[in-house]
Amino acid sequence: MTLELKNITKSVDGITHIKETSLVLEPGHFNVLLGETGAGKTSLIKMMAGLDPISSGQVFMDGKDVTKLSTQKRNISLVHQFFVNYPHMTVYDNIASPLKVAGMAKSEIQGRVEEAADILQLRPMLQRRPQELSGGQQQRTALARAIAKESRAVFLDEPLANLDYKLREELREQLPELFAGRGAVVVYATSEPEEALLLGGYTALMNDGHVTQFGPTAKIYRNPHNLASAQVFSSPPINAATITKKGATATLDADTTWALTGIAANLQDGQYTVAVRPNHIMPAQTDLTTVTLKGTVLVTELSGSESSAHFQMGDNTWVSLARGIQPYQIGEAHDFYMDPSKCFYFAPDGALVA
Repeated sequence: MTLELKNITKSVDGITHIKETSLVLEPGHFNVLLGETGAGKTSLIKMMAGLDPISSGQVFMDGKDVTKLSTQKRNISLVHQFFVNYPHMTVYDNIASPLKVAGMAKSEIQGRVEEAADILQLRPMLQRRPQELSGGQQQRTALARAIAKESRAVFLDEPLANLDYKLREELREQLPELFAGRGAVVVYATSEPEEALLLGGYTALMNDGHVTQFGPTAKIYRNPHNLASAQVFSSPPINAATITKKGATATLDADTTWALTGIAANLQDGQYTVAVRPNHIMPAQTDLTTVTLKGTVLVTELSGSESSAHFQMGDNTWVSLARGIQPYQIGEAHDFYMDPSKCFYFAPDGALVA
């Protein structure tokens, strides 16, 4: 099964929500929609699922134009970030509900429900009601319903967002296996770059209702085509600043210059934007090739085994993300060290040039 979007758009009262978008989504891997809240991920999913009308363009499933077909006739499943289960039904009946609507034989329904329940470790809960379940169990029920239905397309709209950390990690690892070999196109929306990398497959980067780049997840992480893509695919946000390139030297400010190599050294002289992810800016020098950045610590954060520091450097506020607990002091002058081999260089129009 292939899901194809051909030049689809969405406008409401003259305001464009989804700019012209064309994508071909295949089964056999996750297709991730990655973007910040408000980027258009949910709108795009609703258009693919038939829940929202499109303003122009077409949607094809296996080469058939389904643009005007209802959601029910598209044979799709949708799992939201909220636990959408029927409170008056048992877990068994929640999982079986779309199969009963389809008029499936009772024996086949039982087989599919029990298979999905076993996959998601819900067999002991089949006779309970949703209010008797934990949040993770409720979301497992919603996922089991999608698996049992054996839909041609499965849309997962930030399905782990409301779960605690441990459950998110557990389900995140299981999800690719749950849908492996089922022949369905799986579309997964998330605002977390780390989640996209863990799921693998292919990723569409979304910004302001527009897909800025689509391709194998690891590849587009390493090679963003433009500044917008680099900004979407970085958490914490990628550091960016204007530099002046003259000869083989890049100048960020009076205290910060470095030698350019490779393609960057051969660019025409002029102004460019340099961008580097926070994990490539360290609080201590580990290599003689690093570039020293003189900053003043503004904010520090601890997250698990990592420390981040927001620091002021001239007119720019940048972020360093390092392993371990770092002894930062707010307001102190601190040298940070940038790996120049991890820098991206963008032209004034935002296009990647090196």
